[in-house]
Amino acid sequence: MRIAETTAARMPSLADAVALMKPRIMVMALLTAAGGMSLAPGPALVGSWLALVVGVALIVGAANTLNMYLERDIDCLMARTKDRPLPAGRMEPGFALMLGVLQAFVAVPILTFAINPLTGLLGVIALICYVMLYTPLKQRTTLATLIGSVPGAMPALMGWTAVTDAIDLRGLAVFGVLFLWQVPHFHAIALFRHKDYVRAGLKTVPAERGEPSARRQIAAYLVLQVALSLVLYPLDVAGLGYAVVAAVAGVAYLAYGLVGLFADVGPLWARRLFLASILYLPVIFTAMVIDGRM
Repeated sequence: MRIAETTAARMPSLADAVALMKPRIMVMALLTAAGGMSLAPGPALVGSWLALVVGVALIVGAANTLNMYLERDIDCLMARTKDRPLPAGRMEPGFALMLGVLQAFVAVPILTFAINPLTGLLGVIALICYVMLYTPLKQRTTLATLIGSVPGAMPALMGWTAVTDAIDLRGLAVFGVLFLWQVPHFHAIALFRHKDYVRAGLKTVPAERGEPSARRQIAAYLVLQVALSLVLYPLDVAGLGYAVVAAVAGVAYLAYGLVGLFADVGPLWARRLFLASILYLPVIFTAMVIDGRM
C-alpha cells in the first residue's frame, strides 16, 4: 500500500510544492540554458531570455514533479528520499500529478510560441525522455543513466536553439559537454549510495557490474567530457577566457576522477567526486555565460 495514499487529504505547503520541482536541479538547468543561449551566434532579445527562463524552469519542474509522482513508492525505500513530500505523506499524489501536468501545459506553449517551435519540440522530447523512459527504466537497465542524460543536457541545446532556431555542430558540442558530465556524476552517487539504490531496486553500474567497472566508466567519461569542453574553443563557440577556466577546472576534476583507477578507493572518494562534479559544472557554464556576454 502506498504510504502517501494512506494519509488524510491536506493542503500541501508551499515549501513542499516547490520541493517537488527539485529547485537545485532547476537552477542548474537554467544556468546551462543561459550558457547555451549566451554562446549561440546572433542577438538574443530580452523577451527570448525571459521566455527561456520561464519555459525551462517550468518544463524542468514538470519533469521533476512527475518523476516524484511516479517514484513515490521507491522514494519510501531510500534514506535520502523518504522525507520527500509524497513518501512522507505530506501531500496527496493527485496534487503532485496535477501540478506536474499543469507546468508542462504552460511550458510547452511558452517555449514554442514565445521562442520558436524547435525549442518547444526539444522541451517536449526532454519531458518525455525523463518521465516516460528514464524514470521507469531505472528499475530495468543500467542504460537508464545514458537515457536520463539526454533530458539533463537538453536545456543547454534549448538555449542554443532559442537564438539560432537550428541544431548544428557547435550547439551539439555544448549539449555534449553536459551529456557526458552526467555519467560520472550519476555513477559517483550510485557508488556512495549503493545500499540505498539496491534496496530500491534501481539498476546501477556498481550494483550490476561491480565498483571497478563503475570507476573505469567514470574515468572514461571524464576524459571525453573534459576533452569536449576544451573543443568549444577551437570550434569558436567560446573564447580564450572560457578555455582557460575549462582547462584548469577540467584538469583538477579529471585528476581526482582518475584516482579511482589507481587506488583502492571507497565511498568517501565517490562522495568527494560527486561534490567536485557539482562544483565543476557551474564553474565552466558560468565561464560560458560571462564569455558569451562579453
